[in-house]
Amino acid sequence: MTDALFLADRPADVTGASVGEIVTITGDEARHAVAVRRVRPGERVCLADGEGHGVRGEVVEADRQRLAVRVAEIVAAPRRPVRYTVVQALAKGDRGDTAVETLTELGVDEIVAWQAARCVVRWEAKADKGLAKWTAAARGAAKQSRRLRVPSVRYATTSEVVTLVREADLAVVLHESTDRWLRDVPLPASGSVVFIVGPEGGVSDEELAVFTGAGARLALVSDGVLRTSTAGTVALAQATALAPA
Repeated sequence: MTDALFLADRPADVTGASVGEIVTITGDEARHAVAVRRVRPGERVCLADGEGHGVRGEVVEADRQRLAVRVAEIVAAPRRPVRYTVVQALAKGDRGDTAVETLTELGVDEIVAWQAARCVVRWEAKADKGLAKWTAAARGAAKQSRRLRVPSVRYATTSEVVTLVREADLAVVLHESTDRWLRDVPLPASGSVVFIVGPEGGVSDEELAVFTGAGARLALVSDGVLRTSTAGTVALAQATALAPA
């Protein structure tokens, strides 16, 4: 079993740490480590800054307000040549959280919460609350999957998604109306890839028109219509497996 991972409340403490130093986490994260995970002095853990840097070492102090670790090793997550963004339409219930968690486990770089036309859920007046929930889900999934990097999470309207499409090296709308599979779409060896996942009601014709007009392609990732909570994860898994060596 790999060392349990916790996220520093002061990321700079991890980023600038050296072997032999003591790095501490406090607050909710320390309480979770000690009260929930039952971490005790003498155990080895990993602390991360959420940006790809981490330290491993032995716990030298553990109480509900403070977890202190003596650094034995500096670790870092390598940057992939392709940066993956998933534009995830808002979904009812916990489906949005599920999408965020599984995308994080697979190493997505950015998750964009999209207010699509056919979304039943509306975030316009409470985007901050929704983003806080998705960000918490991403942080939890990063810790569970032992990832040193937590994906960024932000909110976007359709016009802002169009801008993302124009700026990407490849943008793909996951849609059942095409006969082209993702494996048949040339993937860049480097740069940025954007996947757009519609809501349960589907991407509207107007949205498809503006996305394809901005340069997006349509692609299939399954011979069935996937849930909005799983489509992006399947696409990301296929893309990383098919990525040029």
